[in-house]
Parts: sequence; C-alpha cells; structure tokens
Amino acid sequence: MNRNSNDLEKHIISLEDYGIINAKINYNLSVESLYNICVNNNQGVLTKKNVLAINTGKFTGRSPKDRYIVSDKITKDKVWWGDINRPIESNVFDKLFTKMINHLSGKELYVRDCYACASQKNRLNLRTICEYAWSDIFSHNMFLRPEKNEKFKIEWTVISAPNFHANPKEDGIDNENFSIINFSKKIIIIGGTGYTGEIKKGIFSVLNFTLPVQKNVLPMHCSANSGENGDTSIFFGLSGTGKTTLSTDSSRKLIGDDEHGWDQDHNIFNFEGGCYAKVLNLSKEKEPEIFGAIKRGALLENVILDNKGEVDFKNKTITQNSRVSYPIYFINNIKQPSTGNNPKNIFFLTADAFGVLPPISKLTPSQSAYHFISGYTSKLAGTEDGVDEPVPSFSACFGAPFMPLHPTVYAKMLIKKMKESGVDVWLVNTGWTGGPYAVGKRMELKYTRAMINAAMSGELDKLNNGNYHIHSVFNLMQPRVCPNVPTSVLSPRQTWNNDVKYYKKAYMLSSAFIKNFEKFSDEADDQILSGAPNTK
Repeated sequence: MNRNSNDLEKHIISLEDYGIINAKINYNLSVESLYNICVNNNQGVLTKKNVLAINTGKFTGRSPKDRYIVSDKITKDKVWWGDINRPIESNVFDKLFTKMINHLSGKELYVRDCYACASQKNRLNLRTICEYAWSDIFSHNMFLRPEKNEKFKIEWTVISAPNFHANPKEDGIDNENFSIINFSKKIIIIGGTGYTGEIKKGIFSVLNFTLPVQKNVLPMHCSANSGENGDTSIFFGLSGTGKTTLSTDSSRKLIGDDEHGWDQDHNIFNFEGGCYAKVLNLSKEKEPEIFGAIKRGALLENVILDNKGEVDFKNKTITQNSRVSYPIYFINNIKQPSTGNNPKNIFFLTADAFGVLPPISKLTPSQSAYHFISGYTSKLAGTEDGVDEPVPSFSACFGAPFMPLHPTVYAKMLIKKMKESGVDVWLVNTGWTGGPYAVGKRMELKYTRAMINAAMSGELDKLNNGNYHIHSVFNLMQPRVCPNVPTSVLSPRQTWNNDVKYYKKAYMLSSAFIKNFEKFSDEADDQILSGAPNTK
C-alpha cells in the first residue's frame, strides 16, 4: 500500500489508515526535541559530553530465531525458507498486527518519513512508527533524510513497539519478541524488543529481496570507502569483524559502513544515512573518527557511565555489543552523495577465533567465490541473544541472517561483477594471532590497517607478486612481506611457535569449511568447489 508523506511543514499526520487511532503523534521531530523528551521522560541520560545514552532492555542484540517472513504469492517460491527465513502465514501476521495497533492506539508515538538507498533510481521511501522517542532518533540517524518539506509516496512502513509482547500460545510464534516482514503489505512489525538494530536490519532484509529480484542489483552486507583517485574499496564482514572501523579512515572518504548495493553500471551506493558502530574498547587514539562522531545528536546504547558522566568504553557489564548510531555527516571525511565507482579491492573480513588464518591473503576467483558463499567468522559475544562466548560461525555471503534468497543467487551475481570489474579480492583476519581465543591475542589494528593500505595502493601485490607463500592447508596466497608490518606477523604458523598444535587446529577448521559447504555443493560448479581448503 502506497501512502503519501504528510504535511512536513506543519507536521500534520494521521495514522488511521494503519488502524492506529487517538494517538498523540510526534512527527519528524528534531533530534534536539527527541533528546529533551527522552531525558524528561527518564528514557535516557546525558553523558558529560551531552550525548544521549539509553538502555535497550532485555535485548542488546538481534534475535535472529524470532525473525519471520510472511509466505505469500510474492515470497512463497523465491525465499530460501529454513531456520534463517522462517515462514509465517498471512492470517497469523494479520492477527498479530491487529493486536499491535490496538496496543499503540491512544498512546504517544514518534513517526518519521525517510528513505533508504543513496541511488535515486533505487530509492525506497519509508515510514517508521516508534513507541520510544530514542527509536525515532535511531531512525533519523540511520536512514537517509529527505529534503526539507519534500513530499513523496511511502512504500514501506516499520512499526516498532518494544512494550508489546506476543502471546506464543495464541499468536502462532515461538516467543514474546518478534520481527515479521510482510512483502505484500510492505510492513515490518517489531515487538517485544527495544534493540534498535532490528529496525535497520528489517529494511536491509527487504532490499536484499527486492533489489536482486526486481532490479538486478546486488545487495551487500559491507562497508565501502573511496580514495583520492576515485578507487572504491568494499569490506564484507559480520558484526565485530571491523567493517565500520576499517572503512572509517581519515585518508579515504567514507561511502557507508554496513549496507550497500552494486548496480548494473558498476556503481556502489549506500543504503543508509548513518553509521551504527560498536564502542566496546573504543578509544580516541585507535579510532579517532568514530570517537569524534560521538557528540550531541548521536545515540549511545547500553554503555556504562562513571560518576562524572564519562562513558566507560571498556565496561561490558550490560553487553559486549554496546553501540552508537550517528548520521554519516558526523564523520568529517565522507563521500557526498554516498556513492562510488567500480571497486578496485574487495576485502572479506573474518575474526578467526582459532587463530589459524593469515592476517591477509590474496584470493583466486575460485577462492573468492568459495569464501563468499562460506562467510566464515567467529560469532562474537553480545551480537546475538544467547551468545556469551565466541563460537565458529558460517554465514553465507557474510550476511545470511538478512538474505531472503538462496546464497548462490547473491554469489553468482558477485562472481559476475568481480569478473567484469577485475577487482582484487583479499581475505583479512582481524581475529586472533599467536594461538586461539583465550591463548593468543587479537590482531593489532595498526597492522591490519597497514596491510589493507598496502593492498589498496597496489604495493602489497607488487612486493609479493610471484613470491606469495601458498598456505599448506587453505591454499591462500600469503604475503611474505608488507610495509610497516613485522614479517613474523604475516605467518600465523610462526606466531604459534608450535607447528603440531597449529596444524591440528588448521585442519580442524578446514574440515568445518568442507562440512558447512555440503549444503551448497549441489548449486556450486567445479570452479567454485576448487576454492576449498585441503583436508588431512
């Protein structure tokens, strides 16, 4: 159902066509007004630097097992149904939707009209209806903001009601919290959770279906930036692997930090209008751009303040997934508009908890396809409900929780674009070195940045061309030298100082790769399968 944006000048709006009646509506309020509402209503506190800090409640991360897609004529034969994309019937959605709007009727709500996609021909106009004022700040920060008094057709609506809890016995779902996408009605309903990330990931899931199916555009869970010469780099990776940190570089213009599209003309465009960064252990010295973006207008989530109102970024009492959202223009060095040209380098980021993958390695086309489909990382504590310790994880296309289609659909699109553009593809381990988690240590950010900078400048390949070390288990092209990086760091085996233990762990991980890929083998050709690691 298409709806018009309402009177932006007079801030007049009605939600009665959704069935929401007698609500007090706060429409497109300024962030300053929303800050004041949050503080006055005890929904948040101000830090010493006057930044709003809030607590999202029980859920401090996504709850992927409580995400559903309505099975209907649009989705039934196209969605890759399973544990990630859980089907739900239209009548179940309708009953839950009715309960939710009855819950919201008569309450004070916060409504915002905005849009996703910096590419005008792929723009998706949105409306968010939120129960909390700070959820509306998140929408302002993370989606693209229309021009003043701009009017447009609303295509999709996201309704967030953290205080509405489902009754699993009556409502046909597993738990009190849920996120449900209805492609026929173009509505996403989110209930029982205050975690703001569910709002943006719902729209990301929508675009991951509509863009490839309707527009032949590849959606990507990645960050991107642009160099002085206009070269674009893309960083794939799941939460905690460094997408935001590594793409936010003072020497390059940031395009976006999480979600992008790659169109038929080989343009890269940001889906969002902001950044959503992890802040655990954040420091001005290591990440000055992100640290500097935490100013009035930003939204801190689940952080601890000391008695002076200073944020203790090392404190993980609430969660290891503490976050901040801010509009992208809070970063000084950004690309405007948030678009880039054909990429020259693609980086697959992984936080390897086993400490066996090289800190950087160059991939062949076959390996690129294999590792993209595999999407290996270690699931870090706090990024999902119920995860307290890192565990090995495979997430197809580095974003399976948000991908409604079969992973091979995205992989084949990416492989085609890789071939057409001639990009270099690198696997970067931002995880552990010198041993596995709890024995080794996390790779130093300064070394990871140095390796990536050398790859983007072309110097890394120039220094190692014809002289790469071929990893004996993963067959990866491992550089022997890299500017500003100790040679010993480049070899994970050397950092262990114990070959027997290293190879035992390496073969254990390679076996996990092979086992995980079994579910894709029927759709993968011989070229893709040749990118697999060795087994003992």
